[in-house]
Amino acid sequence: MQVLRLHGIGQLTLHDEPVPQPRPGEALIRITAVGVCGSDLHWFSEAGIGDARLDRPLVLGHEFAGVVASGRLKGRRVAVDPAVSCHRCEFCLEGNPNFCTNLRFAGHGHEDGAMQDFYSWPEECLFPLPEAITDVEGAMLEPLGVAIHAVDLAHLRPGMTVGVFGSGPIGLLILQLARLGGAIRLYATDLLPARLEAARGYGASQVYMANDSQEAGAILAETGGRGLDVVFEAAGENQAVEAAIECAKPGGTVLLAGIPGDDRTAFTASVARRKGLTIKLVRRMKLTYPRAIDLVASGLVDVRSLVTQTYPLSEFQKAFEVASQRQGLKVVVQPETD
Repeated sequence: MQVLRLHGIGQLTLHDEPVPQPRPGEALIRITAVGVCGSDLHWFSEAGIGDARLDRPLVLGHEFAGVVASGRLKGRRVAVDPAVSCHRCEFCLEGNPNFCTNLRFAGHGHEDGAMQDFYSWPEECLFPLPEAITDVEGAMLEPLGVAIHAVDLAHLRPGMTVGVFGSGPIGLLILQLARLGGAIRLYATDLLPARLEAARGYGASQVYMANDSQEAGAILAETGGRGLDVVFEAAGENQAVEAAIECAKPGGTVLLAGIPGDDRTAFTASVARRKGLTIKLVRRMKLTYPRAIDLVASGLVDVRSLVTQTYPLSEFQKAFEVASQRQGLKVVVQPETD
């Protein structure tokens, strides 16, 4: 089978390797769709992400769907949760498996991911897809889960004003969820005009080009100086963090979902302190797949239109080039196994 491994910065190579043998509790999955995430691009361009560094050829890919080839779900199309928690540590027992001290995560550190023809993963992480959801949409349930978790952390209520700073796939999913949650006005920012147009299409009331935090002044003027109830930062850039802090109202909440390239986040402390802001960081997701499936199957959240390019696994170089250049919105890779 074909396996795509990252050997160093920008160094991806296809290998011919044996089909993996499932361990107890695992199932073999024929991979049909894998999203290229921003964190995959960190690995690709930096040979690491945060404090995790590449120390062996790594298979990327944690947003994925496929067809089960063995076990009790054989023949079923499934979306796959890339996180395997231990169910035993303090944080798992508290109901926070995303903080698990023994977490395994596909395509990260020492755990290979799904950019390969076949993949073996615990059956407990497999979620059967209804006919209404395609395999490509199934791969998008992971980023939707992150957006759901971010909105959960915000305690969003009907009638609130909301900002989304960074209109990539996660930001656009947050926009859709905030609109569903009853946000009365939605403000979105980005560096790319095409993404701002997408944000408008997904429900943003006003969109602003990110420009040395000048967008913050425009948003404050638009709200009569009051500021926003909740601001989501989904860009991974300090400029967006500063603008989010500036735009939040006194007593407001700021959610930091972006992953900074240099593993540093900074903001003007006096502004945040004077406003008494609640600042939360979004750690992946937890227990969101059933809700994500229902939201997509019911048509309440649109994930399919976020996928603007698909490539076979053999065209991995083009897929990562397009994703790195932020062309379109979401790139999906589809292995070609019969």
